[in-house]
Amino acid sequence: MFAGFARKHLRAVRVAHWGLPGADDGARPLVVYANHPSWWDGVAFMLYSTELFPGRRMFIPMEAEALTRYRFMRRIGVFGVEQNSARGAVAFLRTAKEVLGAPGHMLWMNAPGRFMDVRERPVPMAPGLVRLAEYAPEARFLPMAIEYPFWAERAPEMLCAFGPPVEGLAGLERAARGEALSRALEATMDRLAVDAMARDPARFRDLLRGREGMGGVYERWRLAQAVLRGKPFDPRHDPRVGGKA
Repeated sequence: MFAGFARKHLRAVRVAHWGLPGADDGARPLVVYANHPSWWDGVAFMLYSTELFPGRRMFIPMEAEALTRYRFMRRIGVFGVEQNSARGAVAFLRTAKEVLGAPGHMLWMNAPGRFMDVRERPVPMAPGLVRLAEYAPEARFLPMAIEYPFWAERAPEMLCAFGPPVEGLAGLERAARGEALSRALEATMDRLAVDAMARDPARFRDLLRGREGMGGVYERWRLAQAVLRGKPFDPRHDPRVGGKA
């Protein structure tokens, strides 16, 4: 379902070669924490988790009111969180502790707790994320950077990269823990930004390819011109950018 939706609306789903997650034997629970640039982030979590962590069961917190509009997502591991309340914070930590109590489980969440531009610095860390290490000291924390740049086609790219896991968090004070999580995510985001600006698909591994071209009257006109000239038709707006069709 999510793959089909992505193919219809995105140019491609890619992960940086340098930012592929390391070998994962599922021996420890996993927390993947990411920046939050777009509504697409939930779809990104579903796609990347399925492709890159096939042996694990995923859980995702979502704002409780929003989840009422997407009830079907409860069946795939999404649980509601009441934001901006002490009761909601306690409920989130209780649920997260249960999720991370099993080695093969993984929790994916947006680190800031709100939408933020990819250029915003410092990257804020939600208090619930910072406290997680206290409730799940055995968990690995893996930073994930996400961007959705437009390169040369009508549809955007979905790009991501994972940084090295952040270790030793349980032994830090909360302020230091938040700084360590933020620095690791910022470093991953900064490195991904370099690749995004380069517009070089060779820097990425493609997980999914969407529709090429601009669509509409413009594309039909280009197709007609190619047919009249007896040349093969390439739907891409700029064949130099975005990889082979």
